[in-house]
Amino acid sequence: MSEPATVDTPLKKLVGDKTAKALASHLDLHTAGDLVYHFPRRYDERGEHTDIRSLDVGEQVTVLAQVQRTTVRPMRQRRGNLLEVTVGDGSGGVLTLTFFGNQAWRERELRPGRWGLFAGKVTEFRGKRQLNGPEYVLLGEGGDGEAAVSDDIEEFAGALIPVYPAAAAVPTWVIARCVRVVLDTFTPPDDPLPGAVRASRKLVGLGAALTEIHRPSSKEALHQARRRLKWDEAFAVQVTLVQRKHRAADWPARPRPARPGGLLEAFDARLPYELTAGQREVGVEIAADLATPHPMHRLLQGEVGSGKTVVALRAMLQVVDAGGQAALLAPTEVLAAQHHRGMLDLLGPLGRAGELGSAEHATRVELVTGSLGAAARRRALGEVASGAAGIVLGTHALLYEGVDFADLGLVVVDEQHRFGVEQRDALRAKADQPPHVLVMTATPIPRTVAMTVYGDLEVSTLSQLPRGRSPIASHVVPAAEKPAYLERAWRRLREEVAAGHQAYVVCPRIGDGPTSDEEPPPEDDNGRRPPLAVTEVAPLLAEGPLHGLRIGVLHGRLPADEKDAVMRSFAAGDLDVLVATTVIEVGVDVPNATVMIVLDADRFGVSQLHQLRGRVGRGAAAGLCLLVSEAAEGSSARERLDAVASTSDGFTLAELDLEQRREGDVLGATQSGHRSHLRLLSLRRDADLIRDARAEAITLIEDDPELTRSPALAASVAALVDEDRAEYLEKG
Repeated sequence: MSEPATVDTPLKKLVGDKTAKALASHLDLHTAGDLVYHFPRRYDERGEHTDIRSLDVGEQVTVLAQVQRTTVRPMRQRRGNLLEVTVGDGSGGVLTLTFFGNQAWRERELRPGRWGLFAGKVTEFRGKRQLNGPEYVLLGEGGDGEAAVSDDIEEFAGALIPVYPAAAAVPTWVIARCVRVVLDTFTPPDDPLPGAVRASRKLVGLGAALTEIHRPSSKEALHQARRRLKWDEAFAVQVTLVQRKHRAADWPARPRPARPGGLLEAFDARLPYELTAGQREVGVEIAADLATPHPMHRLLQGEVGSGKTVVALRAMLQVVDAGGQAALLAPTEVLAAQHHRGMLDLLGPLGRAGELGSAEHATRVELVTGSLGAAARRRALGEVASGAAGIVLGTHALLYEGVDFADLGLVVVDEQHRFGVEQRDALRAKADQPPHVLVMTATPIPRTVAMTVYGDLEVSTLSQLPRGRSPIASHVVPAAEKPAYLERAWRRLREEVAAGHQAYVVCPRIGDGPTSDEEPPPEDDNGRRPPLAVTEVAPLLAEGPLHGLRIGVLHGRLPADEKDAVMRSFAAGDLDVLVATTVIEVGVDVPNATVMIVLDADRFGVSQLHQLRGRVGRGAAAGLCLLVSEAAEGSSARERLDAVASTSDGFTLAELDLEQRREGDVLGATQSGHRSHLRLLSLRRDADLIRDARAEAITLIEDDPELTRSPALAASVAALVDEDRAEYLEKG
């Protein structure tokens, strides 16, 4: 009899060296625990077939389908025959399977009526979707009553057929066979969930859940297994977040209370417009946080143009009034320089200490970027180190050695998702005591993401737009189906310029040369052309539909001084059209820009498109955003664009974005470089479960902050939320 397997048993002891190596190299599965926690992606059912019509070209798929017909014909370009097998799923959708070479045995095996699982990459040839040389396994009895042809089929004898996340070299049925071998001897770990929680939430035991998720005895048993395992994931994250919040409440920080008669009061008195009710309300929350002896850790989210920068500046002035310094970290030099100009304009004499005409209690506002000359850098760093500069703005250059603060009291991080954990932490480490932290994002965050990713931050939301902001109309331009619409788009842009306004043209790629973070590589396995590039599009526009207009180019590979010069020219009205990458996505503020044309719009994400179009309609004139795409009507890409065009509500679009992204991306697994440990939990579908898990976590941590009375739970949390993940959550 085989010795029992535990979560730590190496797979090579259970499934053999060759299979274990394939599982390790292709799926990063090394132990019995890794495999047992590699859950099925979905379950096919004999009578409920995969809808082949919903498959996207380029997708790696496993479909349950029935052979309809086979055709053999000689190949034209080389010797041998081509076997084409047409399979369908009963819904009207069909796929063509192609096999090259003389394979008469396949023709005999793949007879009409046989059901099977077919795995491969979806391609398209002459309008037909196909799988080239797919892996497959035939299931049970065929239409002619013939017996199963493979030992693997035993795994699929039940009504529910598990389909696993797989690789070309390790198809789903190989994984299923390995899971069967492991489960036959597997001893599950002791159940780490406190008995009281299991009972009150009616959760099945861990051992039963792990068995039923792979080999479900019924739909109800599968539902209960998934619910229990989702609960473990949600609970582990919430326990971690609640612990972080609990510990942070004990950290010391220097209080920075508001000072009557100080800079903040003077600033409010000279503001040329009235704050919105939302700005005032959030300002009160932040002011109260800054006055406490524990570090503020607050997320400020708001639509593009909702006035987050003014809220942040008021918080910075409160800290300066209390004798400290405030630093704002921006993702690009363009945005840092724009913040610098904007804040100097808003502050006027209040931001020019030491200069002629400055106010009595003025401070200095310094810009620190990598492109500063040696003399300017020395002067700026001296102002920062002495404390004369109360407000310091910059890019990641603020993180370098040699940038020292006299008394850093507040760190404001703009568009935080663009910074790595280590960068944010490095700036906080420049203070003697933990500084107060305000994180800002213009990407609206769905409630469950806020609860799960930012659960250790207090969240403030600005939903009102300031008075004077104009509406933005958005339309999809189907360039492939209706080329005349694209011609009309360029004419519409010229009309706006003729009326005295300006325009953006956005491309997904820079052009020749090495790629950057903002630029997808020009590959495409499915025969699509490379994404359009700024350096290629700009001259074509200058010679063609935009001939005679003053066109500028902006992208991430330009030297910093050149980028700044281009932005200044555009802001001053010396350029009519700016052809740019997503470097303009956040913060760029040119009120005279009224129209944006996004080329290859389907290559951008939902939130990114929403951010981009927020660059127009920032003045008195209405904004227009045209989303140009060759995506076919009815495709998922086109539906995504239609959704963006149909609403300007960022929170609605954030939910849509969440629906279309992998949970791991949302949760930052891509930053740590590890697989997401949230394999089942859906932030979109499991909001109630996440809320319940948070409530239980709060109760537990209040009673036992370090889980000293629940060592098994502590170990389980550590395994599900590994060290990198915990750091990401802690520093977020």
